Amino acid sequence: MRSMLVVAAMSFLYVIGVNAQQRNIDAQKSTLTIHVGKTGAFSGLGHEHEIHAPIHSGTADTGAHPAVEIHVNARELKVTDKDASEKERAEVQKTMLGPEVLDSDAHHEIVFKSTAADSTGQGQWTLHGNLTLRGHTRPVKVQVTLRDGRYTGETTVKQTDFGITPPGKAGVKAKDEVKIEFDVRLA
Repeated sequence: MRSMLVVAAMSFLYVIGVNAQQRNIDAQKSTLTIHVGKTGAFSGLGHEHEIHAPIHSGTADTGAHPAVEIHVNARELKVTDKDASEKERAEVQKTMLGPEVLDSDAHHEIVFKSTAADSTGQGQWTLHGNLTLRGHTRPVKVQVTLRDGRYTGETTVKQTDFGITPPGKAGVKAKDEVKIEFDVRLA
């Protein structure tokens, strides 16, 4: 569930530049963070989840027809909830990577490929593309801003769009919509 946010966040990594060239994304300096809220009658008793997702690889074409492709290894997503114990984080991690949510053993990779970009102002774009998560490919739209050589932005995706039922128990479960934030730099 959170992995799909990771991929959606990666879709934000849209790049438009002056020089027409394909460049690699700097995976060491780029970050993706997924925020999963909670819902239900007892949601006050649960934790909101924060997941960090490393970018495995990616490229951006900064030419006349800008394009981006991002790859994330679903098995490398990491739950970093600040208000949870180590045991609670481990349980959430196991559920997230397991067959009920991401099924990362069967679906190793999350991929975003852009299909179009619309300028929305100086250094700002709406990036359109397809996100593949857990074997499902769906269109996504991401808002991107270029500032100081960094592409930042966010998007929101629904887990159910990718065949994931938000997990939970006893009146507390993950929200269907998850927010993905990213900060991407080119190599």
